[in-house]
Amino acid sequence: MTKLTHLDESGAARMVDVGAKPATARRAVASGRITMTAEALAAIREGNAPKGDVLGTARIAGIMAAKRTGELIPLCHPLGLEAVTIDFAFEEGAIRATATAALTGKTGVEMEAMTATSIALLTIYDMAKAIDKGMVIGEVRLIAKSGGKSGEWKADT
Repeated sequence: MTKLTHLDESGAARMVDVGAKPATARRAVASGRITMTAEALAAIREGNAPKGDVLGTARIAGIMAAKRTGELIPLCHPLGLEAVTIDFAFEEGAIRATATAALTGKTGVEMEAMTATSIALLTIYDMAKAIDKGMVIGEVRLIAKSGGKSGEWKADT
């Protein structure tokens, strides 16, 4: 079993000391989706949602959230992100959000990519809930990461 790095010898929570680690290029990609009615999907696609540009607003919200991950998740390090992108794809009855976060640093950006994805999806819900309150957010997961001691990782599809 892998030792949990966020626990000290007595089992108390701690922030991992990354001071001695070398800075490396790090990148993480996360994805998730929100299912909805055909009516809500059409309104978002056509730009007719009651609150305006749903995907544009969701993209900005996701980027903002990635930058604040260290404030939201208790033991995450605050990071100086160099890039965050969020892309959307229309699927059958759903929208998929895919976020990529990158930096050169001493710790990974997986949580930033997953936070960006989650908040982008929550923003879509907020902006389209007048049309469909039954939307379902799911499948938020890490797709790939690179850099650091563990190197490359890719999710099984």
